[in-house]
Amino acid sequence: MRKPIIGGNWKMNRGTPAETKEMLKKLLPLVKKITNVDIVIAPPFTALISAIDLVKKSNIRIGAQNMYFEEKGAFTGEVSPKFLKDIGVTYVILGHSERRNIFKESDELVNQKLKKALAMKINPIVCIGEHLEEREAGKTKEIIQNQIDKTFKDLTKEEIIKTVIAYEPIWAIGTGKTATPEQAEEIHVFIREILASKFDKQTSELVRIQYGGSIKPTNAKELFEKENIDGGLVGGASLEADSLLDIIKAADETTI
Repeated sequence: MRKPIIGGNWKMNRGTPAETKEMLKKLLPLVKKITNVDIVIAPPFTALISAIDLVKKSNIRIGAQNMYFEEKGAFTGEVSPKFLKDIGVTYVILGHSERRNIFKESDELVNQKLKKALAMKINPIVCIGEHLEEREAGKTKEIIQNQIDKTFKDLTKEEIIKTVIAYEPIWAIGTGKTATPEQAEEIHVFIREILASKFDKQTSELVRIQYGGSIKPTNAKELFEKENIDGGLVGGASLEADSLLDIIKAADETTI
């Protein structure tokens, strides 16, 4: 059985040292007995050290929201994976739709970042997903196929197994809309079929595929009960300990 993974992506909505301390101090005792779910919190860069110090010796891991593919150089404003590794970051979110759409990151750039994260032994969470107009035009699978072809180009079996894929339909991020469990499961199955064709079926069954897109305590359990949905990448609902706990519990219940 694939172990569910819940990632909390704070984006730029929370992240002062005081806010980070307040939230994590509340969350830590609530999740300390949960062993069947990997829990990752991704605060802004300015809160990473505070977060890492707070979760030491706990079952919570800290991820970065982005990184560059070079370790050093004249890249003003970027963050080196070496710097992240040095302070104790163990996960990194790559290719989020906001990075792709607002900052124009290409599949090829995400591929470079992914390979570097793997080389640095930082666990990558790689986002893919379609726009509303693409879904309405019946192009969802075409878009997903193209993203996978380019984003995961030249990965080995061992590398793809270490990669968490987050299917995030862009039309359901921050909009309050959510893909139905059936819609989400359909694309998760399709992603696994693509992986099976690129690698083999056994490898595809080992890759964890999260759902992301307005996950809330009210819909989490129904999503996570689907066979191919291995947890979620959570945005707004990860900002408060109580709502994130409910989502983590929903994932935990699917492993029983």
